[in-house]
This record gives sequence, C-alpha cells and structure tokens, in this order.
Amino acid sequence: MGRSKGNGKLFLIPTTLGDTEPWEVLPISIKRAIEEIDYYIVENERSARRFIKKVSPRKSQPDLHLFILNKFTEPGLLPSYLDPCFKGYHVGILSEAGCPAIADPGADIVRIAHDRKIRVVPLVGPSSIIMALMASGLNGQNFAFNGYLPIDAQERKTAIKKFEKHSGDTRQSQIFIETPYRNEKLMKEFLNTLRPSTSLCLATDITLPSEFIETKTVKNWKEEKIDLHKRPTIFVFQA
Repeated sequence: MGRSKGNGKLFLIPTTLGDTEPWEVLPISIKRAIEEIDYYIVENERSARRFIKKVSPRKSQPDLHLFILNKFTEPGLLPSYLDPCFKGYHVGILSEAGCPAIADPGADIVRIAHDRKIRVVPLVGPSSIIMALMASGLNGQNFAFNGYLPIDAQERKTAIKKFEKHSGDTRQSQIFIETPYRNEKLMKEFLNTLRPSTSLCLATDITLPSEFIETKTVKNWKEEKIDLHKRPTIFVFQA
C-alpha cells in the first residue's frame, strides 16, 4: 500500500457478529478500507487474518502488520501502535465482533489518536447493542448501555434493582451484555429479581440464521424455556 501525502488516519472497522457472509451485513466501504490498510490493531491475530482474507482474498498476508490489543497489552505500548500514521500509513482497528470501541477494546487507542491529532474515521457496520434496542420495542429515545453486571451474587441483585428503579423513574431502557456461557445464570437472576410487569427483551445470535429477538414481561418469560447457553445475547429491560 502506498503512503498518504499527509498523516495516515485511524479507521474503526466493524466485523460480522458471527459466522455470517460479510456482504450480508457489511457495506462495501469495509472492503475498500481493508484493501488499502496494512497496519491493524486487533484482539486476536488468527481471527483478524481470517477476516481480512475473507474480505480481500488477494491481499498479501505477509505484508500485514498486526498489533495486539487485549487485556494483557501493556498500556505504554499503545501510542506506538499509531506511529505508522506519522509515516503516512493508515491504521485500522478491527473488532472481534461488531463495532470497535463499543463494549470492545479500542477506546484507549481512539483517545490517543485524538490527543495526537490523528483523524479518526468510524465505518458503518453491525452493532449488536443498537440492533437489539431497535428490535426491542423499548424506549429508543432514552436508554443506557451498562455493560456487565457485578459477578458477586448480592452485588448483582442490588444493581439489577437499582437499574430497574431508575428505569421506572425515567422510562429509560437498560441494556446489558454477559459472557455467553453465563447467559443462563443472568437470565435466571433477571427473572428472580425484576418485577413481573417489567418488560425484558432477549436479542440472541443477531444477524445469524439462529437469530432470536423477543420482548415479553418478566411474568411471561417465566413461562418460557429458551436455550441461551454460549449464544451471544443482549439483554434489554424497561420498567
């Protein structure tokens, strides 16, 4: 890839939410970016290379420069990941699933880019959080993404009650994620803690053939049996 005349840019590149054909859910701008960029910040080298190859089969894999960003990465290394921008090369952040920096590593890199006067370019792609809210029928004018609830059982119960009260007072939709193998446990805690009249949406396997999105009251969910184990799920409730 040739250099830019000025500084390179930081591209935020969404990926698919699962094993979906890229062009069913991604715009052509993703392909153009992948074909132009050789420097990437990624969580996992293997999956990143696989995605790049799927999007651009002819792209030279040996020419790729991948910087790893995960919970083990030393914070002091992050500024150096953007050094190629000052040599005229674009850098891309690739998410493992969905949009970079949204419930996903990358926000620290984006902040550093702003501090170093590097232009940040977000590209269009699927966000499971936004898609779940869209499909929930719950308040899309006033909502909060709360990420993960506490692991401790009592702290989690207290947090759920706090968020439910705030939702009832403000009509604010509350959005949560969980590690897929803990979905069943979280669902059980929602059903045991939330009021029967509270509306709860489950958005599971979004964009995949097994996609399931449904909103019911907690009372009605207690009459259902659904398998959420190891299936990526977004939980949304509104009191």
